[in-house]
Amino acid sequence: MAIDELRTQAPRPAKLGPVGWLRWFWRTLTSMKTALILLFLFALASIPGSLVPQRSVEPDKVALIYQNDPALAEWYDRLHLFDVFTAPWFAAIYLLLFASLIGCVIPRTTTYLKELRRKPPTAPKNLSRLPHHAVVEGSLEVEEAARRLRKLRFRVATGPGWVSAEKGYLRETGNLLFHVALLGLLVAVGIGSLYGYRGNVLVVEGDGFANTVAAYDRYMPGNRVSAESLEPFSFTLKDFQASYQVAGAKRGQELDYTARLSVQDSPAAPARDYDLKVNEPLDVNGTLTYLIGHGYAPVFKVTDGKGQVAFEGPVPCLIEQKATLTSGCVIKVPDAQPTQLGFLLTFLPTSVQLGDGSHVSAFPGAARPEVKILGAFSGDLGVRSGKPQSVYELAPPEVMKKLTPLVMGSKAPPPLAVGASFDLPGGVGKIEFTGVKEWMTLQIAHDPGRMPALLASALATVALVLSLMIRRRRVFVRIKDGAADVGGLTRTEGSAAGFADEFADIVKVLSAGEKDVR
Repeated sequence: MAIDELRTQAPRPAKLGPVGWLRWFWRTLTSMKTALILLFLFALASIPGSLVPQRSVEPDKVALIYQNDPALAEWYDRLHLFDVFTAPWFAAIYLLLFASLIGCVIPRTTTYLKELRRKPPTAPKNLSRLPHHAVVEGSLEVEEAARRLRKLRFRVATGPGWVSAEKGYLRETGNLLFHVALLGLLVAVGIGSLYGYRGNVLVVEGDGFANTVAAYDRYMPGNRVSAESLEPFSFTLKDFQASYQVAGAKRGQELDYTARLSVQDSPAAPARDYDLKVNEPLDVNGTLTYLIGHGYAPVFKVTDGKGQVAFEGPVPCLIEQKATLTSGCVIKVPDAQPTQLGFLLTFLPTSVQLGDGSHVSAFPGAARPEVKILGAFSGDLGVRSGKPQSVYELAPPEVMKKLTPLVMGSKAPPPLAVGASFDLPGGVGKIEFTGVKEWMTLQIAHDPGRMPALLASALATVALVLSLMIRRRRVFVRIKDGAADVGGLTRTEGSAAGFADEFADIVKVLSAGEKDVR
């Protein structure tokens, strides 16, 4: 009975309450351990952005994943793996890291400022207990010892019979600047996200581009960007040239490719020529145009059943085999009469015939270009239904079931060379392969946070060097009975061995004559 009464009378743990839980969350978030974990997660979360094609950089590869494995592409899209750097989970890590760094920097700055105003501590009474100790014989006064230590750039404090000196404050400076630089880097990324924009566009040889919202295939503006914010430049792709390794184990490997542009920096500016390369972007008042990919755009002419030209022009093809640039092409001819026409084609840059009669491409350069007709269809392609369709897909599956196959499988003709044509059965039309052009994909980006990010990265590098290379150390001198005891220690773990030689030099300076003091 007594035990039960004691249990009922025992005090219960106090509940934290909302304010207590908020304090606990803030202290946990702003701890160094949490900041390091978030920094690791930030780096880890960036990995999918380099492994999985991003819509903002490689939209053609994203489209290829949708074409080859729609189920996998759907899961990638649900997890935002095609848009890693704009994903909600990436933004959550970014904001938590931002808050954690602010919580680390503010108290560390306050502590650092207090440390700068604090004088070195009083010298211990027994210096022989310190890791480094020496005795200097001769007459050495307190003021003389202090003067010699100041010449060695120590901060010095003196007292009756003793001198205390400290050096290496730049270590804490570097540590603090490193955190400030990381914070500045996050701010620079935020500025770029708010006031910058990115876009992707595919341009075929002979075509042009004007920097307007409507001209982009994919446009991603920041929250503070309007259509008027875009730099009013334009260019025309006059020629595209690619070179490949023609022999050896690396045969077919890309050596270089160049897009020759005619650029106008503004509508009133004169045109200028510019050679656009992979690592040499076009810069127009801070807006950078990057060359990120290329492929082929064979030129076709489609005549319908009434003898009218229903389609004529280049068709950008999606690369299916990177080694040989074998590409898949889709042609939609909604204006054909009396029925719409559609074609599934394979473009072979350097076509060769195998022993079984099939044709493949043996080289990525257009040495012997041919086009294989995989399928030709007639019927309603659904392009006027109002539903968006991919240019790399002939029609959605439910529409494809309703189309009439004209040519498929064994009925397909031999590959068409440049200038060759094929008459469709039933007199519904004709397709002619008339030439080959090339296309390039570009990323156009304006990022006002680019230069601040560069400066923050440089500051972080310098600060890291300071925090790793500089040691915090103290030297004490006690003068008594005509002799001086000198002791020293470091305040940085693992740097005691490197301090031994420096301490020996300090002892030499303290024991040297007036002429030898440096």
